[in-house]
Amino acid sequence: MTLDQFRPKVQGIFQPMVDISKKLGLTPNTYTVASLAFSAAAGIAFWAGGIALGILMVGLNALFDALDGALARDLGIASLRGDFLDHVIDRYADIFIITGIFAGGAASWQIGVFALTGVLMASYLGTQAQAVGVGRYYGGILGRADRLVLIILAGILTLLLPEIIYGLNYLGWLLVIFGVLGHYTALQRFAHTWRQIDKE
Repeated sequence: MTLDQFRPKVQGIFQPMVDISKKLGLTPNTYTVASLAFSAAAGIAFWAGGIALGILMVGLNALFDALDGALARDLGIASLRGDFLDHVIDRYADIFIITGIFAGGAASWQIGVFALTGVLMASYLGTQAQAVGVGRYYGGILGRADRLVLIILAGILTLLLPEIIYGLNYLGWLLVIFGVLGHYTALQRFAHTWRQIDKE
């Protein structure tokens, strides 16, 4: 179960902002690049100990990441180039945000690397399925939308309940969860793709 599968169903929520964007002459790529800037700002904020600012920047990254696709679909200009750019920037956004969290002291670098590799491998296998002709696969237990929502929630909990539990705050424990569920999601996507290849 991932929130990513609901993206096409929430187009109406973003329609007012899409309409404003069209009037202002903004393009989907404008939002894509802006989402990268917000993710970098989030990483810097978490690294510097500004959890509240980091949460805000993650929220804006999520919003702008959703708006680029919504605007592209509304304008009828969704393209392979735009899709490619979106995925590249999403991976850099993952790196910025997760690295900022563990570099800021929420967890050790070992836990950070565990989380980062889990997230990147899950994302890689989702698109690699398309590369081998099976079609892009967003299934599995943990998708990007899920991660962004969980980072916001864990950040809020860390602000409200800053106590350390077995050496980690809530953001630190979230990285442990990202590592475990990220690699598990990668295995789920691998198994799905492997079975589909056998059917070809």
